[in-house]
Amino acid sequence: MSSNKPYFVHESSYVDDGVEIGEGTKIWHFCHILSGSKIGKNCVLGQNVMVGPNVKIGNNVKIQNNVSVYEGVEIEDDVFCGPSCVFTNVINPRAFIERKHEFRKTLVKRGATIGANATIVCGVTIGEYAFIGAGAVVTKDVPPYALVVGVPARQIGWVCKCGARLDFNENNEAICKSCGNEYRMEDKKIILVEEKSYK
Repeated sequence: MSSNKPYFVHESSYVDDGVEIGEGTKIWHFCHILSGSKIGKNCVLGQNVMVGPNVKIGNNVKIQNNVSVYEGVEIEDDVFCGPSCVFTNVINPRAFIERKHEFRKTLVKRGATIGANATIVCGVTIGEYAFIGAGAVVTKDVPPYALVVGVPARQIGWVCKCGARLDFNENNEAICKSCGNEYRMEDKKIILVEEKSYK
């Protein structure tokens, strides 16, 4: 790890004063972490990632190349942000109008996946273990375990905690064909009934 610190920052990256970085985290080439930001343990930030200011990122988060995580965005544990996915923080930006006081919060909840080149319009919550397909444009909240694709993003199904597609039977029950997790649907909400090991 870099200079006896419990995390690694590549020499080409910049970390401003007032930043917290958790043990085991790796920050690769050409990144910039702005002041007031907190990055958890065992995260990986790929090349050309910008974070902050004042952004909170949980533990075990993977942010691939060319992603900017702006103020107003919060990322919980175990989230995957695919390459070149886009976050925003102002709904109606203009170059000639100052709107820093109008940031809308975006929350990406535990275990969610955001595919490559997806755009997350500010002011939404992406639920636990939801899966945003590559290139989707998310303009509204995404339920936990939902699979959404397209422009604008629409839900086309459900996914397991492991990321595999779920098929519910007439009794609103599903068993993941990949890992064996068991689910039940009640009032259009997914309940994990039994969880298997992923390793």
